[in-house]
Amino acid sequence: MKLNYKRTFLVGMAFLSINAFWQLYDNVIPLILKNTFDVPDSIAGVIMALDNVVALFLLPLLGAMSDKTRTKIGRRMPYIIIGTAVAVALMVLLPVIDNMYYANPRKGLMVIFIIILAILLIAMASYRSPAVALMPDVTPKPLRSKGNAVINLMGAVGGIIYLILSALLFKNAGERNNYQLVFIIIAALMVLSVVLLCLFINEPKCVEEVREYEAKHPEDNLEVQDDATGESFLPKEVKKSMMFVLFSIALWYMGYNAISTSFSKFATLEWGMSLGSANSCLTVGMAVAIISYIPIGELASRIGRKKTIIGGVLLLTASFASCAVINALYSGYTPIVLIVFGFVGIAWAAINVNSLPMVVEMCKESDIGRYTGYYYTFSMAAQIATPMLSGILLQYVGYWTLFPYGALFVFFSFLTMLQVKHGDNKPVMPKNKFEMYEEMDD
Repeated sequence: MKLNYKRTFLVGMAFLSINAFWQLYDNVIPLILKNTFDVPDSIAGVIMALDNVVALFLLPLLGAMSDKTRTKIGRRMPYIIIGTAVAVALMVLLPVIDNMYYANPRKGLMVIFIIILAILLIAMASYRSPAVALMPDVTPKPLRSKGNAVINLMGAVGGIIYLILSALLFKNAGERNNYQLVFIIIAALMVLSVVLLCLFINEPKCVEEVREYEAKHPEDNLEVQDDATGESFLPKEVKKSMMFVLFSIALWYMGYNAISTSFSKFATLEWGMSLGSANSCLTVGMAVAIISYIPIGELASRIGRKKTIIGGVLLLTASFASCAVINALYSGYTPIVLIVFGFVGIAWAAINVNSLPMVVEMCKESDIGRYTGYYYTFSMAAQIATPMLSGILLQYVGYWTLFPYGALFVFFSFLTMLQVKHGDNKPVMPKNKFEMYEEMDD
């Protein structure tokens, strides 16, 4: 049994387009709010949490809706196509309004900016769960950590494309940036990604192949059947593990999202860096994550998903704590930070590769969208709270609180992961050390 890497890379094009957008959004929108509209950090934190408020309600709903959708092009593809089209049409308007307000400040322009931003967030939320659910749809359960490694790699590629563009376009500290070109490039990338996905992936055919496999391997299903009613359900102990996994997801997102959302402000204000230089740290983390994703997926198939996640959680805690120490010891930026962000990339890769597969391991094929929605309910709930909470700390206590805050919440997720007893894969050792490379040739 081998992962179809070519198919998985193509399925990952949807996640590439999503992550390219969110890297742009998290990096640029806080700066527009602060530098153009002069929004205080605490209010900006509320605005930055809007996407997660929208996602909290829409992602589970649309994930479940896509489970029940039946079209000639599949369950997930209609959501991906329509959502991307609407998002691209709206996102290119944001820098136009930013430039207009800078040239001639008017309250009406700020209102229009917020309205477009809100509709854009709804459009992005409309296809995130279906896009992410597509990978487990077309991948057998034992291979989903490897599959998710590929998907996250593609997402990281999308993110790093924006970061490289940012480093090239925004080199000078203290200057106002015109974001029009970078928004247009990322919009074009999103369109290209979805076009390639539609051209080369036949969703109904791929799903049918996985259904045939699952029918031959019922032992991979954790649900049991009620003898009286014939309905399947999750045993109580499996539900308990499910809840601890979901709480863990919320906690590590509380820590990580605070850093990813506020690092550009932290670096420019505390360390006097340009936006491009600040993004070099995030670029290093993303680049190391890209290198790490597939080896980590392979590692998880050897030692199990839980052990891999716990190792990643401990490494991420240590990395954020190290940044806090560096900030206390040095008066400004030091290249040591680049090394630490490399470890952040490895740690986040280890966590991300295995968390979604642990969740969908506990469901049947017809509920993958709904369980993907559960995953996002908890991750987005955390991302609603953390920009506001960390924003208050940044404004009223000090920017030095950013990294201790991240380290603390990530460590809490280590404690909850220790309670997880189900959703792991069965480690399978390769017949020979060249097996991974043989699989990638398929």
